[in-house]
Amino acid sequence: MAGLEPLYAWARAAVSRPQDALVCAVHWELVRHGYRCLGAGDQPGPNERKSELLPAGWEANKEVYTLRYKSTDDARELLLKAIMVEDSMILNVMDRSSQKVADVTLAVADYINPEHLDDFHRVYKNTEELRTRIASGIITPLSALTEKTKSEPEAEKKDADLPRDYDPLRVPPRQPAGTRAPSWPSPLSPFAVGGEDLDPFGGRSGGMIVDPLRSGFRQPGIDPSSGIPGRLPPGAVPPGARFDPFGPLGAGRSGPDPDHLPPPGYDDMFM
Repeated sequence: MAGLEPLYAWARAAVSRPQDALVCAVHWELVRHGYRCLGAGDQPGPNERKSELLPAGWEANKEVYTLRYKSTDDARELLLKAIMVEDSMILNVMDRSSQKVADVTLAVADYINPEHLDDFHRVYKNTEELRTRIASGIITPLSALTEKTKSEPEAEKKDADLPRDYDPLRVPPRQPAGTRAPSWPSPLSPFAVGGEDLDPFGGRSGGMIVDPLRSGFRQPGIDPSSGIPGRLPPGAVPPGARFDPFGPLGAGRSGPDPDHLPPPGYDDMFM
């Protein structure tokens, strides 16, 4: 508690109750951790400046002590309220920049000898425990919150670099970025049957009408708009119209022709 002794000697005239001595110890711990007192009360007053001493009127209210602090680097400003509840003191500290709050409850009798308020060497007890409680309950939580607040803009910047429609739950495509999508399967593939019906504007060939003897083999292209000798005159089919051929086309058709010969017994009335 080095440094607390001259502070206590300076404030001794104002110390009349055990909670006054406890506030002195809490104040000095904040000073040790890089804070300086600005003044008493919630609102700033004229001509305030940072000081290691307690401000005038700090002990005016024995039930609620209100003090304001600022770090030596001006990065943080704290509002301390020490509230008496029966024999305990609740320390409630708010970081004004982030609006984050830390608090700790101290039993006054655990750290102050009320019979020795006039003797610094006997007024305090369990000082190491008191310092640990203040550090772990106030200093460390507020410092961690400040560091987290500083890192949040960096996280927001990273999020801003993502596409607007980015969805972390969406399964990413297997296709590498910047490459073209693979083309549709070859229409000559036997598994491409029906592709034209599934993708009528994709320029695929196929359809629901399939010649099982020619599936998967290249066939000469037919332009129905030019006519089919012996079957359709030129212009019978409008250019670009979908046309499903009927009947065998050409003389090179392989395999048996079901119209070559009539079936046996075709004139049988029971057939």
